[in-house]
Amino acid sequence: MSTVLPHPRPTAAGPAALDFDLLGPHIGAEVRGLDLADASDDELSAVRSALVEHKVLFFRFQSLDPDSQVALGNRLGGLTASHPVVPGLDDAHPEIYALDSADNGFADVWHTDVTFVRRPPLGSILRAVQLPPSGGDTQWADTQAAYDSLSTPVQQLVDQLTAVHDGSREFGYYLAQRQKGEGSVWDGERVRSLDPVEHPVVRVHPESGRKGLFVNPGFTSHIVGVSEAESRGILDLLYAHITKPEHIVRHRWREGDLAMWDNRSTLHYANRDYGDARRVMHRITLQGDVPVGPSPVLAS
Repeated sequence: MSTVLPHPRPTAAGPAALDFDLLGPHIGAEVRGLDLADASDDELSAVRSALVEHKVLFFRFQSLDPDSQVALGNRLGGLTASHPVVPGLDDAHPEIYALDSADNGFADVWHTDVTFVRRPPLGSILRAVQLPPSGGDTQWADTQAAYDSLSTPVQQLVDQLTAVHDGSREFGYYLAQRQKGEGSVWDGERVRSLDPVEHPVVRVHPESGRKGLFVNPGFTSHIVGVSEAESRGILDLLYAHITKPEHIVRHRWREGDLAMWDNRSTLHYANRDYGDARRVMHRITLQGDVPVGPSPVLAS
């Protein structure tokens, strides 16, 4: 399905139009015919709006390198360091997180990027650098469609809940081994420890106002204020629901591909099905804000 959509907030230079191939009714769109390296301000403004609506955008036949990928990210929003714990690609590109399968660069668990900090990233921009002959697809799950398709009683339950996100399970050992606990500078502070943070289980998107589930198996440790058994039961229910096939879009990577996703409304999973072949991806992340949950219902 190809749809040309005007930019909803035209600038003085006029609206930009993008050509979309929609990949599903709720999530995923390929943006066709746009060279991101040479995109105008209006076109990138339209991309940002489309990101909120479609949650994951794919761009074929791009010719970006590390410098131009960082430049693109800076035009779309402020960039974070590569990661709170993992150093950047090199001294010239501290913003790039290199995911290299030859150096344990795997992401084969459903997760939302860096939710274990106070201000998780707004979104990520991932570029294929080296691909295996086959396999290595990435999948994204739509947490807003997942919330919408929950029954009303379950929505009312999760609207009230808070969850703990803990990065130490995945990155604590790495941080301890790295330069005696010297992590990256993240959000203006040197990361020397990974202290758990609390976020609402249901996040209200700051741009669209839509509700989405904001928990993930990679970093969410437990639900606050309930028993361990209840926490596990609630989280298992939500994870199974989020990753139902109707909530997922899958991308088969090709040379020159770039994907961009809204970290506030998605989970993702990189398939690890390519044996000893090498897979190298470069990711940058856009600065985010503090997740906000639904307004509490006041008793009359």
